[in-house]
Amino acid sequence: MTAISPGDHEGYMRLALEQAQKSPPKPTNYRVGAVLVDSAANEILATGYTLELPGNTHAEQTCFTKLARKHGVPEESLGEVLPAELALYTTVEPCSKRLSGNLPCVERVLRLAGSIRAVYVGITEPDTFVAENTGKRTLEAAGIPVIHVKGFEREILEVATAGHVKE
Repeated sequence: MTAISPGDHEGYMRLALEQAQKSPPKPTNYRVGAVLVDSAANEILATGYTLELPGNTHAEQTCFTKLARKHGVPEESLGEVLPAELALYTTVEPCSKRLSGNLPCVERVLRLAGSIRAVYVGITEPDTFVAENTGKRTLEAAGIPVIHVKGFEREILEVATAGHVKE
């Protein structure tokens, strides 16, 4: 993995986009990539992409699941073992509702509200599957800023919607 300079939000978003490209194209989901970074140490703690793990997993969920396994704790206890200055980079705004019945990614992020200091997104979630995603609003209400990393919108949308039926 190429070293990314501290504060290089575009570099981390590019890495998240590379993760998204690993996700299999399907008409029923977005291909999303995520990167969880220890901002203080400038260390990548986990990467993930949609459907990387079994069970209709989202990119953020994959990051957290992989980290929980690495630390030998349940995902809901991750906040007890992670550093206090994390940044989450995700190509698409974290979901606020899961049609599959899985825990929404926003709720997973909120469990780490003491550690995740900011969420950087490439695009807001399109209304294709869940209209009016409230992810950004919910995170910001909890004190976690959601920051748009500009310049990747077209490419992220192309990757995210690969496999969808184009009208």
